[in-house]
Formats: sequence, C-alpha cells, structure tokens
Amino acid sequence: MAFASGKKAWGISDRSGVRYRLAEMRREWTGALVGPDEYEEKHPQLNPPRRVQDPQALRNPRPDTPEPLSIQVGGPVLEDPRIERLRMVGKIGQVTVIT
Repeated sequence: MAFASGKKAWGISDRSGVRYRLAEMRREWTGALVGPDEYEEKHPQLNPPRRVQDPQALRNPRPDTPEPLSIQVGGPVLEDPRIERLRMVGKIGQVTVIT
C-alpha cells in the first residue's frame, strides 16, 4: 500500500481539523498529528518524579557527647545524721522525690 508524500500532500490536524501540508505537520507526545502552530511540547510536570533516597537513620552511630549519668535507685542507704533521708518512688519515665 502506498502513502502520500511530497510537497503536494495534505494532512488534517487531529486537534483542530485544519488542513496543513503533510511535510510541515508534527507528531505530539500524545500521538496526535498537528500543525506547526498547534504543536505543544510535553510539560515536565507530566514526567514522574525521580526517586531520591533520603535516609533518616545512621548505621552504627557514634554520639558526640557521653551518655548521661545514671544513678541506681534502691541501693544501700548510707547513714549520716547530717543528711536528711530521701524516699524515692519511681515509674518508667517518671521519678518522684519525697523529702
């Protein structure tokens, strides 16, 4: 089957139905064959975004400062008459000191 070509061939725009020279017509990213004044480039926002890795955790982290001082509650009580006795009651995440 032979198709028309050359400078005397005409084509009909898929967008407007206007007749253009077939050699001047352009195919859009949608597949539509349109005239040179109707042609539109594909907008960059229609392309999917690139996957950018943004890791949140570090493997084997090393802190800059030393760990906070931990005190064992409920250990042996030192008897000293000059020091008032303290009674401590603790829960996970909360400590109450009663004098």
